[in-house]
Amino acid sequence: MRRLIISIGAAALLATATASAALAGGPPGVGFYVDDELYRTVGTPTDFSATGAPADTYDRIFALGAGLRNVAEAKPGDTDFNGGRWMVLPVSWNVTAYQLTSAEAVFAAEAAGELTIGSTPVRQFLCPVIKVQPNG
Repeated sequence: MRRLIISIGAAALLATATASAALAGGPPGVGFYVDDELYRTVGTPTDFSATGAPADTYDRIFALGAGLRNVAEAKPGDTDFNGGRWMVLPVSWNVTAYQLTSAEAVFAAEAAGELTIGSTPVRQFLCPVIKVQPNG
């Protein structure tokens, strides 16, 4: 009986640790495009949504929708990069959605009437940005 209780306790602890890792984003994964290149990230549980920080202290990520990778406007090394502080903006498509790979392409699609960029952030948070190597 004692072994059963210990086993159940260990399983519960493992499940909690696994759920926490999943919420935090787990290991690095391919996340989004910046300037036509793939970047990966590790999700973090940070939430800056209610801080009142000015919008210009965040870089924007455009959420293109299901089945598509998001697109960010800045990356490490860019003079306007805000250090991994992100504001996710929703995109509504006016045409059949397709993959874009740069902020310039997002803005061009908006100018062409193909999509609308929402003004209310879905989320504001902090996470690292790691360039995906050609064999990575």
